[in-house]
Amino acid sequence: MKWRLEVISYDLVRAVMMLFPFNGISKFGGALFRFIGPKTSKQKIVLTGLRTAFPNMPEADIVKTAKAQWDNTGRTFFEFPLLGRVKVFGKKSRVKIIGLDKIEALKTSEQGAVLVTGHFANWEIIAAAISQSGLPVRVTYRRLNNPYFDKRVAAQRRKYGIDLMTPKSGPRGARQLITALKNGQSVAIMNDQKFNEGIEVPFFNAPAMTAPGPVRMALKTGAPLIPMVARRNGADFEVEFYEPIKLEHTGDKQADILAGVKAVTAFIEARIIDNPDQWFWVHRRWAKSHYRK
Repeated sequence: MKWRLEVISYDLVRAVMMLFPFNGISKFGGALFRFIGPKTSKQKIVLTGLRTAFPNMPEADIVKTAKAQWDNTGRTFFEFPLLGRVKVFGKKSRVKIIGLDKIEALKTSEQGAVLVTGHFANWEIIAAAISQSGLPVRVTYRRLNNPYFDKRVAAQRRKYGIDLMTPKSGPRGARQLITALKNGQSVAIMNDQKFNEGIEVPFFNAPAMTAPGPVRMALKTGAPLIPMVARRNGADFEVEFYEPIKLEHTGDKQADILAGVKAVTAFIEARIIDNPDQWFWVHRRWAKSHYRK
């Protein structure tokens, strides 16, 4: 009953939101989270993360950046129900694409790629851009506890082009992704959250458990590992596809995986440094003990 009530509440809120323009809903979500976010227990997580990543940043700037990231988070969550309106390649698109030639090359060669990114700006815009480009791609996701809400989220994603979704973890999901790559499909994966069963690598000079899956798949299949990022300017966006990350093939499998994971993590770090207010600092990237300091 609780799960059903959650979905009914979501449907009612979304029905009201649909009456308003995308820009207005985005701005309202940002303002609401700027007000509420700093008052929640998540604020400590945000501040700890920023202080870890930017130890020389003045405290006043840390607090200012934290508030700005709450704005981005609020906009992202409020934009989600309306993303079906976003036509990435339409005449009046609010999305600018940089490096589209890399996606077009994949389509021409019918070669699959491992597309890797993190929780930047509105990360759903990246998936929309890939899907609407016509590239066959499987997007990984984490199933929600509420099965009714999980179906709603999947339906929403289909509205802006995401049809092929694969569970993010587990042997079944991994097999599906490997098969997709071998068949010429690409896979898109977020690689910036803590993964307890992963590999420990430095993230802003602090040890962080990191998922090796994207690197493993690229090494196993020979698929290029292409990093990408989203940037925000109010309710408009920029999505950039970068040159593939060069992976080592030394014959030492574990060493090659470790080097690849470090390279992906370095990419994530660099993009955070570019726009520290546009990364999702709310999640615990490091071990829980790190946040008790």
